[in-house]
Amino acid sequence: MVSTSSSDTPSNDAPDLFRNESEALEKARAIHANADADAEQSRLALAELIGHFERLMRETRRLIGRSDRAEREMHALTQQLQYRATHDALTDVLNRSAVIERTIKALRVDRAVMILLDIDEFKKVNDDFGHPVGDAVILGIVDCLRRIVGDRGVIGRVGGEEFTVLLPGHNLADALQLAEKMRAAIGSHVFAAPVNRRITASFGVSANAMRTDFDTAYGLADSALYKAKRGGRDRVEFADQQLASQAVAGED
Repeated sequence: MVSTSSSDTPSNDAPDLFRNESEALEKARAIHANADADAEQSRLALAELIGHFERLMRETRRLIGRSDRAEREMHALTQQLQYRATHDALTDVLNRSAVIERTIKALRVDRAVMILLDIDEFKKVNDDFGHPVGDAVILGIVDCLRRIVGDRGVIGRVGGEEFTVLLPGHNLADALQLAEKMRAAIGSHVFAAPVNRRITASFGVSANAMRTDFDTAYGLADSALYKAKRGGRDRVEFADQQLASQAVAGED
């Protein structure tokens, strides 16, 4: 003999959400089956059914509306999570992982220039004025970059005070001019009190052929940035094109 657990059978304690509707339907069926039922009985049974049907329609519309709202909210939440996963929380520019992904995609189909910049002596800003002021300086730097770059490239934050600007399809000459404009904009920007000094940034630029990998593009720009730092800061340097060509040829 096979026993059936109580969990496999419907519970008699569960409320019947459609009890009134079921009773009205059974009453109408009985009247319909009764050949001797008079018109008044039929009219009353039909009226009761109509009332319950209208209630069910209202509840259905309400549930559909609630479901649509929930779907829209879920879609908006998904978009927010995707945005937060790819953007820096402070500046709203791309974060490091998104910069890597965007660079890889860009270099699959075309050449691209990688500009790497670092705020000069930023530690002194944090030490002298505190981290909230340091954050304000970073936001000011990003505003300068946005004004110059516009829709020509993609800005990213890859470290505390280190940023990238990816320029898909650009050549080195145009990118160097753009980097000089960014450098000048940062150097002339007046930051809010208590910052009482000029803030500058150093730039390293690498021009990369199609199919260059991210590490190569970033590494060449980083080497150029290091050269700018050693050369006195607040300057733009570019990667040795012979080294860049050798790096790409080595991959082939």
